[in-house]
Amino acid sequence: MIEFFSPLLKSFEHKLKDLPAGVLGHFISIYSESQEFPSVKAAKFAVFGVKENRNRTDQQEEKISFEELRLSLYSLYPGNWDSEIIDLGDIDLGNTFQDSYFAVKTVVSALLSKKIIPIILGASQDVAYAQYRGYDTQVKMINMVNVDRKFDLGDADLPISNTSYIGKIVVDKPYNLFNYSALGYQSYFNAPEEIALMERLYFDAFRLGEIVNDITSVEPIMRNADLVTLDVTAIKSAELSLTNTVDSPNGFDSREICAIARYAGISNRVSSFGLYEIPQSKNGKNAYMLLSQIIWYFIEGVNFRVADEDFEDINNYTSYNVPVDDEVLLFKKSNKTERWWIELPFQSNVNNKLKNKTLLPCTYGEYLSACNQEIPERWFKARRKNEI
Repeated sequence: MIEFFSPLLKSFEHKLKDLPAGVLGHFISIYSESQEFPSVKAAKFAVFGVKENRNRTDQQEEKISFEELRLSLYSLYPGNWDSEIIDLGDIDLGNTFQDSYFAVKTVVSALLSKKIIPIILGASQDVAYAQYRGYDTQVKMINMVNVDRKFDLGDADLPISNTSYIGKIVVDKPYNLFNYSALGYQSYFNAPEEIALMERLYFDAFRLGEIVNDITSVEPIMRNADLVTLDVTAIKSAELSLTNTVDSPNGFDSREICAIARYAGISNRVSSFGLYEIPQSKNGKNAYMLLSQIIWYFIEGVNFRVADEDFEDINNYTSYNVPVDDEVLLFKKSNKTERWWIELPFQSNVNNKLKNKTLLPCTYGEYLSACNQEIPERWFKARRKNEI
């Protein structure tokens, strides 16, 4: 992997040495001009930057640097963790943006194969396409969650951009995507035809107000995700103090976005995390500290994961059969964590994508709704996607 990375500068390394004792910066192995490429043998997390930004619709041409964000992150004290974090440096601009994508795809794939969680610092969110393609070597269908004010579907027939990469993910081979969930979208930033397309594809879309009213609703969404991407523009501009680069007064506040990151971390399934549209500003200290805390909470969540998905042992869960119309819905509750799942049955008479029974994360509220003869929407959408 080393051939894809440029090392961090010696000056950055000197800044790390000036940080207080006990902070993350003194425990993280980094790739710098004076330090060798870190060993991945014992690593749990691998941080790296991606400077590719040529497909941004705003055509920003500023010099990309993640140094201030890294300094903010590494100035934080670790939690009660025992996981090793390494910093691989940055992937610079390739000769073409396809070269940059290839580098990201290759690195993500290599890290996943070693059970290392990539934490990507990205200048432009179209790089999420390359993050997703890093899963091509995986044998299962992939679920993606995007925390964003926009769906980013776009027109798949047009060139890729930071607002249209999801369309490419949907239509490009190999077809690995089973579900796409957009978390925190704002209707006035999305064309009506894109909202309608989300419905036709049976993708999940959760409005900003819906999530803010009940932040715990994020947990089952993240529990079913393989990769998570977060667009910085999903955060309200006042929280970042960068009105010149993040232009929406509405969005998630600092507590909500950190809670969302922690829910992503505690998911036993999430295996990569991308933070995109990172602003470039000399006056971005407040913004970089918030983004650092988002990453901190994601790492914190991973370190507090609880394995509760062993459904082979009936002593680990409680089952509930709920008749609804002509269906009998099977719910399962973990006796360890009290988290809920609903079974999506295998249908042998259709071209089934899943090929076997699967369990969808759900909430206790959805179980209660089923008891009141209301079929959960996530179950219905998952079954329809399974059939088309």
